[in-house]
Amino acid sequence: MKNQITSITDYFIELDALKLIDRRTYINGGDRVENSAEHSWHLAMACWSISKSFQLNLSEEKLLKLALVHDLGEIDAGDTFLYSSRRNSAHTAERKCIKRMESHQGNGISDLSELWEEQETGNSMEAKLIKAVDRLLPFLHNLYSKGKTWQKLKIKSSQVLKAHAFIADDFPEIHSWILDKIQMAVQEGWLNDSDI
Repeated sequence: MKNQITSITDYFIELDALKLIDRRTYINGGDRVENSAEHSWHLAMACWSISKSFQLNLSEEKLLKLALVHDLGEIDAGDTFLYSSRRNSAHTAERKCIKRMESHQGNGISDLSELWEEQETGNSMEAKLIKAVDRLLPFLHNLYSKGKTWQKLKIKSSQVLKAHAFIADDFPEIHSWILDKIQMAVQEGWLNDSDI
């Protein structure tokens, strides 16, 4: 029994490594960037709240599980910035990490890979909401930091428009709000609009 508890607690320490993965988004009211564990918690809470506010027909249990695992692969792969040229290949290293975590002796979650694949490639309402809110949250952080990351990395409005365009299909109200805020960010000088 002690060996089993040791394996389980070793796994918990493996999971804790997600706190070491810094993102590019500055936390609201702070001078530091958020880490991936903080983002995963924020994503879970935001998705749960939106599912209630929009009265979406979905499984809250599945939604929260998908939110909790969605960045787990970053433990080994690190965070890939939304506008990075490496974005299309990031899933390969993340998938390897998920397999490693799933096979850990202390892991009690048998469907970890299945859940991760669903949030990564699935078309369920839960997966669609995760993807939309995963884009919405860093967008919000940029608004509240007056475009700190956008300005620092010279992000253009066309990049932001393209990265958020898919949201219009399933969540047109959210997408419309984002479009309004992009215009505001350009007017404020937080986003460069030289390419539109």
